[in-house]
Amino acid sequence: MSILTDVNARITLAMKAHDAPTLSALRMLKSALTNKEVEKGRALEPVEELQVVAAQIKQRRDSIEQFQKGGREDLAAKERYEVVLLEAMMPPPISTADIEEAVAKAVLETGATSPKDMGRVMKAAMAALAGRPVDGKAVNDAVRRRLSG
Repeated sequence: MSILTDVNARITLAMKAHDAPTLSALRMLKSALTNKEVEKGRALEPVEELQVVAAQIKQRRDSIEQFQKGGREDLAAKERYEVVLLEAMMPPPISTADIEEAVAKAVLETGATSPKDMGRVMKAAMAALAGRPVDGKAVNDAVRRRLSG
């Protein structure tokens, strides 16, 4: 089932339950997914849907930080709730061992030997991990450790 189909079903449930915070978050996600479909001119691939959800999560995390700096804990709490809701739609995060394995394979494939090769290794590792929710910073750190040690 596509994420958009799941979101539509959850919107219906939230409307029936009169759950306004959930409904608001789901409608924003549906809007983002629909906008991306219009931009692409076709239905989104599952990987692309996950990228949209991940972007929405990142956007909310940035908002939380800004609201906390501005002393608006009420708005930060709302954003935290939405992050939890959106993260539930994502597959489980990739393990550190899987990241290390992908980086090791990428180093072998690219023949990288020094930190100067970091860009090529990152590109290969991220391609190997595509379609799975992965923190780019974690991959970057793993590549740095591998190439410097």
